[in-house]
Amino acid sequence: MRSADLAEDPALRHDVLMTQDVDAPFRVSFVCSGNICRSPMAGVVFAQIAADAGLADRFQVESAGTGDWHVGEPADERTIAALAARGYDGSRHRARQFDPDRFPDLDLVVALDRSHERILRSWAPTMDDSAKVTLLLRYDAAWPQQADVPDPYYADRHEFDRVLSTVERACRALFHQLEPAVRQGAP
Repeated sequence: MRSADLAEDPALRHDVLMTQDVDAPFRVSFVCSGNICRSPMAGVVFAQIAADAGLADRFQVESAGTGDWHVGEPADERTIAALAARGYDGSRHRARQFDPDRFPDLDLVVALDRSHERILRSWAPTMDDSAKVTLLLRYDAAWPQQADVPDPYYADRHEFDRVLSTVERACRALFHQLEPAVRQGAP
């Protein structure tokens, strides 16, 4: 079993960061509304951060939406463009809805705003599963503790760039919180 002393953030408590198998990758799911803007950004960015740190095989990263409006569709073209402009590849993404049956298979479920956090906690089958839910911006000291990642869907491409900057900072901060525990379990 692996664990980390991440007392700075109650969302990353010792018991939340435990896995049954030290050899298993740390499984994280990023969740927004329709899984075509914010959560795909976060998933792609976080996976790239892990890869750049030489830990791609130590993380299993996915994303989903609380709604089913876009299931099977690619990420919003503005999301793909914003990611591509910074060297990320979001072209393989296909939207899906979060399945509450996934909770036991996940180590951390990262909500992009408080409405997603509330929905996910209400879907969690157990208190332990509910404890896996956290907000992405909790990890970026520049934002208030309960801040939401803005939804750029009804905005222009410049808002997608701003949202991506926010997501990048928060994903880097989250990765740095998780990295010691994940490295501890690395072969």
